[in-house]
Amino acid sequence: MGIRTLRQLLADAEDGGYAVGAFNVSSLEQAVAVMEAATAERSPVIVQAISGMSPYSSEARWWRQLRAVVADYDEVAACVHLDHGRTYDDCLRAIAAGFSSVMIDASRDPETDEPASYEANRALTLRVVEAAHAAGVSVEGELGTVGGAEAGIKGIVEEIVFADPDTAERFVAETGVDALAVAVGTSHGSVKFTDAAGGQRLRIGLIEQIKERLPDTYLVLHGSSSVPADAVATINAHGGAVTPSYGIGLEQKRRGIASGIRKINQGTDSHLAWSAALREFLATQPAVVEPSEQLRPAMAAFRDMVALRMREFGSAGKAWA
Repeated sequence: MGIRTLRQLLADAEDGGYAVGAFNVSSLEQAVAVMEAATAERSPVIVQAISGMSPYSSEARWWRQLRAVVADYDEVAACVHLDHGRTYDDCLRAIAAGFSSVMIDASRDPETDEPASYEANRALTLRVVEAAHAAGVSVEGELGTVGGAEAGIKGIVEEIVFADPDTAERFVAETGVDALAVAVGTSHGSVKFTDAAGGQRLRIGLIEQIKERLPDTYLVLHGSSSVPADAVATINAHGGAVTPSYGIGLEQKRRGIASGIRKINQGTDSHLAWSAALREFLATQPAVVEPSEQLRPAMAAFRDMVALRMREFGSAGKAWA
């Protein structure tokens, strides 16, 4: 097993009709939690990091350490992925650190955060694909705009720019990306939709249209966390101030998988689980000052949330298939 490319993992998912969860981590403890979940569930997994979100002395060191943690679980088929690389240099640094996959998100101008032109997106994505493929690394591109906080957008649903099937077909033909993140109704961040109907806004028909045009390209769903209300309530009961909102429901995600989604990004749900467990422990165990004891319940909650998503996405039991 060991570290695989994104294309390798998603090819297996395509054959098996499931999706592989891609879990954002910002510390080694979270990476260990993800890999422990993958081991327990016998699931392939994508561990991903975002440029600029390093808790350590340098991004390069953090990325090398992250890869080492993932590689240590050599019984698990795992991909180490750069999420939302905004520049060519972001992607080159991830490749140099040993990542097996990179995402170049050229759908928005990195200077203005406005939607980029098709030509600008295509040109930068193609440049990354050429460099990455030469190094044996997979590439994920993005079309449309998945709204919400991670994309730097202040609004919720209104700012989503939906993907277009004709443009998607052209984009893949002109860039050669291995996977494509498509804006189909989801939203980044912990505050997604202000009403329950928001979680039912996934455009299944649009996914099906794009997949019909791109049968050999692996489709990716961003911004699809469910935002568990119990985790938000626990955080807020212990001094937090997370705005309650509605995420993407499980049934919607399962319909997305049935329609051709093969990679599902999950960051918010596991981060909420971590924060809720940590806040509760600190509030109920005020005398404990040993960091390892404080982090233990947070790691367990993170691990359990990741394991749950693996079962829901159908990847559990597939690591040794």
